Amino acid sequence: MSDFETAVGNLRSGFHGEVFTPRDNGYDSARAVWNAMIDRRPGLIARCRGAGDVIGAVKFARAQGLPVAIRGGAHNVAGHAVCDDGVMIDLSLMRSVRVDPDARRADVEGGAIWADVDRATQAFGLVTPGGLISDTGVAGLTLSGGIGWMRARHGLSIDNLMAADVVTANGELVHSSDTENPDLIWALRGGGGNFGVVVKFEFALHPMGPEVMFAAPIYPFSVGPEPIRFWRDFLASNSDRVASLCEFSTVPESEDFPKEHWGEKVYTLACVYNGDAAEGEAVLNPLRELAPLVTDFSGRMNYTDVQQLFDTLIPFGDYRSYWKARYLSNLSDEMIDLAMLTAKAAPSDNTISSLWNFGGATAEVPADATAFGDRSMGWMYSLDAIWSAPADDDNNIAWSRKGWSAAAPFAQENRAYLNFPGHGEDGEELTREAFGSNYTRLAQIKAKYDPQNIFRFNQNITPEL
Repeated sequence: MSDFETAVGNLRSGFHGEVFTPRDNGYDSARAVWNAMIDRRPGLIARCRGAGDVIGAVKFARAQGLPVAIRGGAHNVAGHAVCDDGVMIDLSLMRSVRVDPDARRADVEGGAIWADVDRATQAFGLVTPGGLISDTGVAGLTLSGGIGWMRARHGLSIDNLMAADVVTANGELVHSSDTENPDLIWALRGGGGNFGVVVKFEFALHPMGPEVMFAAPIYPFSVGPEPIRFWRDFLASNSDRVASLCEFSTVPESEDFPKEHWGEKVYTLACVYNGDAAEGEAVLNPLRELAPLVTDFSGRMNYTDVQQLFDTLIPFGDYRSYWKARYLSNLSDEMIDLAMLTAKAAPSDNTISSLWNFGGATAEVPADATAFGDRSMGWMYSLDAIWSAPADDDNNIAWSRKGWSAAAPFAQENRAYLNFPGHGEDGEELTREAFGSNYTRLAQIKAKYDPQNIFRFNQNITPEL
């Protein structure tokens, strides 16, 4: 028996979860992630049941000199949850959510997905800002910012992160908050998975629901850009109560859409009103009357239903994906025209691209208050290439990168949203630009908590030793 096999046996002997090596049944399903393009083979997968298992897995990796990838929801487009040869720490069995309705706080384990959080918090009429797809992992979305439907009134996910329990690179369980290890909580608010394995998040909660107003009028490209320009100007005076995106897509062959529009390019002015549903219905109604519609999915609905509306677009493991995004200083007529032209040229009918608004509570946080950095961007442009056949990889990746580059003249410097990083191939330069003036401080905190950079399957920050 080799030294490695002996070490694996020792890890298994005190482990409450499951341990997989390439020889074990279940290994291939355990290494699978959401993006079908990602096909990596860890040397060991440690599917943990609690913080003790995580500590054991980190210590095993250190002793073997192996880097660590961390799997939360496995939804990251770059596939950061899984690595070749190293140790994959899988938190998918750690999904409990405990709500304290009086304190308006939720303790969320590191493997939870947003559907777990929404279900638990809505039982008390409470929410915390999550993403737009409910099977996204809480950890991955939060640690790089977390842009969702509640951002107008309650900011990003990180703006509601009150504390965290983290297993650091030396196998120590550390609590972090504004009063205990405050440097670490500052870094976790946007610095990605660079600093350890977060085994528990504590989020602030806010009253909302169960009913909210969702607007989704769908316009054909044939009506031109004027509804988008109206939408842009409408949001300028409503950014503190409306979270929205203009999504460009292709009408599927589905009974949900009129047959005469199947295969047509369209855009959806999707909005969630961050307040009373009846009030929101009146406020959002003008967005539904700007031109002849393909269809309109607007209406009052349960918050948990809104959170799941986009789930079926990209089922786990079914599609190949490459997503890029950049922040925009403003949304000019020229940028709108570019977004429409780029969407028309998408090589896959599954592909979507979007213009997202900011402002409101998101913009109120100072640049140095969180690792996420500057909040002065008014908009974000994302290009989400989604397709099926490996033979189409090059065309779809090239489309996303071309559109991303074409938008550079409209960008807020070269800052990018690190949850949509392509496949991470832009490396350190993209990461430095994303964090701006916060990068140096992050590199120093990285050196404190992970000096050997064992947590490097992410938008990596090099330790400043």
